[in-house]
Amino acid sequence: MDTIEQLKDAALQAVAGAQIEITGAGAVEPGLVVDREHMFAVAKFFRDDERYAMDYCSCVTAVDFLAKQTKKKVKQPDPKDPTKTVDKEVVEDTPAYMEVVYHLYSIAKRQGPIKLRVRTEREVEKCRVPSLTPLWRGCEFQEREAYDLYGITFEGHPDLRRILMWDEFKDYPMRKDYQPPLDYEWEPTPHDHTLDRAKQIQGITPPSALTEEKK
Repeated sequence: MDTIEQLKDAALQAVAGAQIEITGAGAVEPGLVVDREHMFAVAKFFRDDERYAMDYCSCVTAVDFLAKQTKKKVKQPDPKDPTKTVDKEVVEDTPAYMEVVYHLYSIAKRQGPIKLRVRTEREVEKCRVPSLTPLWRGCEFQEREAYDLYGITFEGHPDLRRILMWDEFKDYPMRKDYQPPLDYEWEPTPHDHTLDRAKQIQGITPPSALTEEKK
């Protein structure tokens, strides 16, 4: 199969206006990050083009990325000597976002995977990506799972509804900032965390809190 660079170039030539970046360069299985507006068209290209014939989507998963700050060094002119440069540490802010990852294979050609990624805003109201279920029927339940657990809306999905949690369930339990309600029916276990939550529900000071007070 083509290299990740060749896959990117082929998709860019086939889908006008697409924005594609390589992620995980140097990894065993690098992927392509595709903009939301062209994700469906790029995926369809890899399915229909005879060189690739990606006729099977084996996995659909989601990843929750919280906002973070990254420190890095950049070269800047030396204020004491403009002919020289000095390293200066700067802080870059990366906003929070959700990412959906598709693993594509060709059963006919026995090749793959091609990993396609699409990113979206993390806010539930804006957390939307195109559904690829019309291209690969096997995406249906897996996209529903990502919707159920992460709150990602898959536009164009034929039957988008919860699949693991009950219909009345609120929020999305796989998000990194999810906090389970105190009145959840926890299974009795000897683990400190579970016992502490039970004490909180009963209005009793958890033993771990008492230990902290003594410290």
